[in-house]
Amino acid sequence: MKAPRVTLDQWRTLQAVVDHGGFAQAAEALHRSQSSVSYTVARMQDQLGVPLLRIDGRKAVLTEAGGVLLRRSRQLVKQASQLEDLAHHMEQGWEAEVRLVVDAAYPSARLVRALTAFMPQSRGCRVRLREEVLSGVEEVLLEGVADLAITGLSIPGYLGAELCDVEFIAVAHPEHSLHRLNRELSFQDLENQMQVVIRDSGRQQPRDVGWLGAEQRWTVGSLATAATFVSNGLGFAWLPRHMIERELKEGSLKLLPLDQGRSRNSNFYLYTNKEKPLGPATQILIELLRTFDTLPLDAPFAAPEQA
Repeated sequence: MKAPRVTLDQWRTLQAVVDHGGFAQAAEALHRSQSSVSYTVARMQDQLGVPLLRIDGRKAVLTEAGGVLLRRSRQLVKQASQLEDLAHHMEQGWEAEVRLVVDAAYPSARLVRALTAFMPQSRGCRVRLREEVLSGVEEVLLEGVADLAITGLSIPGYLGAELCDVEFIAVAHPEHSLHRLNRELSFQDLENQMQVVIRDSGRQQPRDVGWLGAEQRWTVGSLATAATFVSNGLGFAWLPRHMIERELKEGSLKLLPLDQGRSRNSNFYLYTNKEKPLGPATQILIELLRTFDTLPLDAPFAAPEQA
């Protein structure tokens, strides 16, 4: 890649001339001599081969090309300043990145709110979000490639902060043969039907949570795929209520009238990587995750303005 001929300092000088209304005013704002400012801009024009300013009376006015380049340069200078700020924050212990792994059953609306609130406080810290299912979350945390983990499973040797419960309900399409029985259902009724099960993304000890042992089982890779299958009449499944509210209202899914086990609650927990000290950005994100976890999903929320 060819090295740029024009420096960031030169772009800043041009911006000062335009923003402050002239060379003398820019020189005063930059604490430099007027001749130095004039030379810098003249040198830029020679290097670029494009006139940036023209003199209109006693005032320096942007040319058309100068206006285009100035607009692009503002973003360039801003990004360079943000990069320097990030380096300063990192030198003070501020993380460049927080790695968060979440079970796909956890309400994404809560994550959106927490991450939206985190943005104006992040100081350039990125969030790397990864979705897993069941024991996949635990494996990612134990492998050391996550700083925070949200899961409905208990992780041995870790103390988790308690989060919300997620309700799983047994559902099928309203025209499914189970609904046509027009009576309360038992587990024996389910054993002869096809169940849609979500595959555990863990590799070491995958679990068949919720599977009844029926031979007719379809295993899919995501909760969204399971909801699509079941709402189109392919089998039955236990799905998080918050993910299928629309399908329940529209009538493409209907709660199965089980005599027991028609719904079950899974307690979710927030875990931290105990092998790594918590940095300030991670601690802020933890507090935001816990704060927005307690709010109702339908509570009004306005995204904060970025600083």
